[in-house]
Order: sequence, then C-alpha cells, then structure tokens
Amino acid sequence: MTVLRFGVPLAACLTVFCALPVAAQQADMTFFVTGVGEGKGADLGGLAGADKHCQDLATAVGAGGKTWHAYLSTQGAGAVNARDRIGKGPWQNVKGVVIAKDVADLHGAGNNISKQTALTEKGEVNNGFGDKPNRHDILTGSQADGTAFPPDKDMTCKNYTSSTDGSVMLGHADKTGPGPDAFYKSWNSSHPSRGCSQDGLRSTGGDGQLYCFAVN
Repeated sequence: MTVLRFGVPLAACLTVFCALPVAAQQADMTFFVTGVGEGKGADLGGLAGADKHCQDLATAVGAGGKTWHAYLSTQGAGAVNARDRIGKGPWQNVKGVVIAKDVADLHGAGNNISKQTALTEKGEVNNGFGDKPNRHDILTGSQADGTAFPPDKDMTCKNYTSSTDGSVMLGHADKTGPGPDAFYKSWNSSHPSRGCSQDGLRSTGGDGQLYCFAVN
C-alpha cells in the first residue's frame, strides 16, 4: 500500500481528499454546457423538461443546490425570451472563470464564451469545429439579443416538443465555423438546424446540448 505524507493511504486520498477541490469548484459553478443531450433530438419536453435536464446534471456533480434553467426562448402565445429566464449573473464555469458579469455583458461583444470556457458540468471541453465529432451547435431558439423569434417560422422545434418536423436556432459554443461570416461566431444565434431529430442535429455539428445557467 502506498502511503502519502502524514500517514494517509493513497487510496484514501484518491477517494476522499483529492476529490474535494473539484467538488468545491462544481458547487460554485453557475454556467455549463450540458455534457449530453436528452437523446431525442430537440424534443426536450418543453422548457420544463429542458430545465430538469440542467438541474439533474448539476445535481449529479454536486451543484444541485441552485435553481438551473436552460437558455431557451419559445415562440407564439406567451413567448419567452431566453435572456429573461437565466437570472442576473455573474456566471462562472466549473473552473471559476467568469463568462459574463450580467445579462447585457452576456449578449454583448465582450462576453467570455469560447471553446476553452464553455465547459461541461464535469469541467470537460466540449468538442468544437474541426473536432470529431463536432458538437459545437447548442440549442437556443433565440435571436442574438436573447429574445424570441416571431411566430411566422419555427425556430424552436415546436417549443422543444418535436423530434421530427421543424427547426431550431443554434449557437456555436466555440464561436467558430467553416467561414468568416459573423453568424458563425455567435454563441447563441448562428444558424437553424436541419430538422429536429437527433440525426438532424448531428448533421450540422451538434448533439442536442444546452446552455445551463444558475438562476440563484
């Protein structure tokens, strides 16, 4: 048995003491990209189902003491703006890096979202453009300012209840794409998906993932 200083067995350190710093970081995080999607394309069970997915993933890593909401807008009667449902900020990732100080900063040019900072709930880097597989497409259903689209064209896969017909607006978590156009650099409003199925989302470089923000 390997023994560290102070007579602490290595196995004990690995199972208890060495895990504490990581757990502390996760407990303090207020922003993450979901490491996995729901697996049903853009059918998330509506906003309630999306929020539950965020809450469940946060709880699994010790950050369930906060209320978590998915960054999603809805369309039609009673339309909801993503920017109005994520709290006031500031928000930081699992490493303690601040990605935005408030709602205005988040939707401004100076936000700190990038491939290096848009980490998953486990602190992992999410695959971006050029990686295999590319997973930089994040569901938002939102315009660049975080507001809902008008109801004339589906941009939310029927308010996150469809895994077949429709389309959903996506953002690029790495702010990178196959061309110089500005929309490739948008974290929340880059381009619509090819349908609402899991395969449709994957075909453009995604996996049905979400941005999750701690409301309080």
